[in-house]
Amino acid sequence: MKLIIATLLVSLFALPVLQAAEKPKDLDALLKQVKRESILEQQQNKKREAEFIAARDKQAQLLAQANTQLAEQERRTTLLNLSFQDQETELAEKEALLQEKSGSLGELFGTVRQMANDSRSVLESSMTSAQKPGRGEFLAILAERKQQPTIEELRDFWLMIQEEMTESGKIIQFTVPVITAEGVVEDQQVTRIGVFTAFSDGKFLRYLPETGSLVELGRQPVDRLRQIVIDFEKAGADSGLQPVVVDPTRGAILALLVQAPDLKERIQQGGWIGYIILILGVIGLLIALQRFISLTVVGRGVAAQQENTAVSLKNPLGRILSVYSETGSQDVETLSLKLDEAILREIPKIERGIVTLAIIAAITPMLGLLGTVSGMIETFQAITLFGTGDPKLMSGGISQALVTTELGLAVAIPIMLIHSAISSKSNRLVQILDEESAALVAHNAESYGTTK
Repeated sequence: MKLIIATLLVSLFALPVLQAAEKPKDLDALLKQVKRESILEQQQNKKREAEFIAARDKQAQLLAQANTQLAEQERRTTLLNLSFQDQETELAEKEALLQEKSGSLGELFGTVRQMANDSRSVLESSMTSAQKPGRGEFLAILAERKQQPTIEELRDFWLMIQEEMTESGKIIQFTVPVITAEGVVEDQQVTRIGVFTAFSDGKFLRYLPETGSLVELGRQPVDRLRQIVIDFEKAGADSGLQPVVVDPTRGAILALLVQAPDLKERIQQGGWIGYIILILGVIGLLIALQRFISLTVVGRGVAAQQENTAVSLKNPLGRILSVYSETGSQDVETLSLKLDEAILREIPKIERGIVTLAIIAAITPMLGLLGTVSGMIETFQAITLFGTGDPKLMSGGISQALVTTELGLAVAIPIMLIHSAISSKSNRLVQILDEESAALVAHNAESYGTTK
């Protein structure tokens, strides 16, 4: 019974396969087919079992190989760790030795970098760079690089400094593009005096580190200095001892001289008050010139009249003497009054313009003080608006304050001296007239008393 049930179960499981095969015709054929399929299934199971056993044996072999390799790698790792520790100890010893040996070299290289940085600014602003460009780039690399400089770089740096020292004591003439005052680039022959001064065609030059070129000064110094360099260029650099202009500050003093305002700019800084002071000064000088000429002519006429007995109406003394000639001998009182009247008519002509000079001499310092106050007010307004951070904002008011004071004193002092001289000259003439008038009164008193 159990066999039949098992056969039926096998038949059920093998049903899909049997369906594909040929269908049995009876139970005997079905039994034979089931037995045959069972034998095939057993064969397949044995084959799979053999494969499983072979794979298990292979996995054991692979595991043994992996364990062998692991042991080999562990042994190699141990050897490498020991070698690494030995080399790390040796490296630490060598680093300590290197630090000890390179201590002085590190200080030396730090000094070289600092010197390269300092020398860079000097060489870039030196006038020799117009003739020898590109030196600043090498020094910039040497100063900013982290690696230690090589022996060749140190030698080049030393030669560059030595070359600059040598060029500072030479007078060189060379041709180089120059930017003129009009902004035109022209090739000109330039004379360089060391590292201090450069000029071409009698015009002073300055070096622009930004562009590496020479440019004419916007405003040249006084003609006396320009004439010196013109004569030097004509004589040549090899003509022996020759005077030449040298700026030891490498252009700083020359730039200040060029930036210094001239007389016209000084007057403009004084503003409208300064112009008023100058106009009053010109008026005072014209009056003084006219009065000086007039008093000189009058003085000569009076002196000539004193030596001549003939009366001339072209001078004050002659006109006073004519009063005595017309009246003749009279009493002292009458003659004295007539002579005083004649003198009083002459005094305004002699003293004309003196009061005006005195007024101008007194007003101009007051105007200078007014300009000072106006300039200081402008300065304080600039301070109120912009603060004291930028002195240029306050320079306009301070310049006006100082220039107007200077102009007021510069006009008042000579006008005052001229006023004193002309007043003295006129007083002398009036004194001569008084003396001559007194002499006529005395002479008339003597003649009138004798006649009476």
